[in-house]
Amino acid sequence: MRTVDVARRAGCSVQQVRNLERDGVLPPAARTGAGYRVYGEIHLRSALAYRALAAGAGPAEAKKIVRTAHGFPASEVLALLDAAHARLDAERTELRQARQAVQAISGEPVDDVRASDAMSVSELAAALGVRPSTLRHWDAEDLVVPDRDPVRGTRRYTPAQVRDARIVHQLRRAGYRIAPLRALMPELRRARRLDEVATALAARDAGIAARSQALLDGAAALSAVLTLTAHDAAAAPHGE
Repeated sequence: MRTVDVARRAGCSVQQVRNLERDGVLPPAARTGAGYRVYGEIHLRSALAYRALAAGAGPAEAKKIVRTAHGFPASEVLALLDAAHARLDAERTELRQARQAVQAISGEPVDDVRASDAMSVSELAAALGVRPSTLRHWDAEDLVVPDRDPVRGTRRYTPAQVRDARIVHQLRRAGYRIAPLRALMPELRRARRLDEVATALAARDAGIAARSQALLDGAAALSAVLTLTAHDAAAAPHGE
C-alpha cells in the first residue's frame, strides 16, 4: 500500500500516517528503489488501532500502547489495556456516586431563594455537619468559592454557593475524589436546576460509553497487530 492508501483506509491524513511512523506507532515502512514508502497490513492495523485507542484513552496513551505492541511481550500490551479500562471503570464509579449524591439532595429547594439566605462559614458548616476548615479547604480547591464581605473580608455563601456546598458534601461522602470533582463542578454549577444536573451527568455518561466502545474497537485492531507481529517474528531468519 502507498501512504495515501493507508491514510484513506485508516481515516486520517497522509501527514498523520508519516507522523505515526516517525513516532514509532507504525513500524518503519519499506522503500522502493525510488524512495517511496511501501506499507503492509501491519501498518494499516497499527494505524486503525491507534485511531480507536486515541479516542478511548487519549493520543499519548494510544501511542504508548501501539508502540509496545511492536517490540514488547504481549503481556505488557495487555497490562496497558487493562489500565486504560480500569481508568474508565473508575470514572463510571465516580459518575454513579455523583448521581447518587444528586439524588440525595433532590428534595432540597434550590430555586426561589432569597439573597438574605446567605450563610457564614460557621453557619454553613453547622448546617452540613462539617468543620469550618473543610469549607476553607473546598474554597482553596476551587470547589465552592464564596463571596467576601467587602469590609471585613469574611466568607459569605450565597444560596447558589450553599447548593454547591451541599452537592460537594454529598459527593465527598460518596467517595468522590477532589481532582475529578474539581472538573465536574463547573458543569454542575452551570446547571441551574437539578434536572439540568442530571442532563450534565447523562452527557458525561455518554462520553464514557463512547470511549469504552473505542477501547473495544482498538483492542480488536490491536489483536491483529499482535498476531502480525508474532507472525513476522516467527518468519524472520534465525538471529534477526
